[in-house]
Amino acid sequence: MSKSTFQWPIRVYYEDTDAGGIVYYANYLKFLERARTEWLRSLGIEQDTWLAHRVGFVVRQVQMDLLRPAKFNDELIVTVKVERLGRASIVCHQQVMLQDGTVLCEAVIKAACVHLGEAGTEVRAVPMPTEIFEVLKRAS
Repeated sequence: MSKSTFQWPIRVYYEDTDAGGIVYYANYLKFLERARTEWLRSLGIEQDTWLAHRVGFVVRQVQMDLLRPAKFNDELIVTVKVERLGRASIVCHQQVMLQDGTVLCEAVIKAACVHLGEAGTEVRAVPMPTEIFEVLKRAS
């Protein structure tokens, strides 16, 4: 995979909108999450495999700017670009845009690598496993 920006297409469904056909603000977070998941998958990082080893990523910080509304049935592109990679966290710059490149939403997401205790009772930050870190390093 090149170090360019990852893109993932998403269509706005009726369930994503309010009564006026405008995307509800919290649903942008879902679009961003799906794109990050697909980006990781495209790099060969399957989160369910790591969850079986009690390693996961949790969003620690979100900065989101809603610039224009997305509407029912819009075809969107959601992007992911690594802004900063640390041993235990990653910061991604993401955009949600229309097919013509009009940016609707910009976000900076910081996710931390964590070890998940038994039955989710304990969550603590840990360095990323080397296998994940090296793949992310090459891609960023």
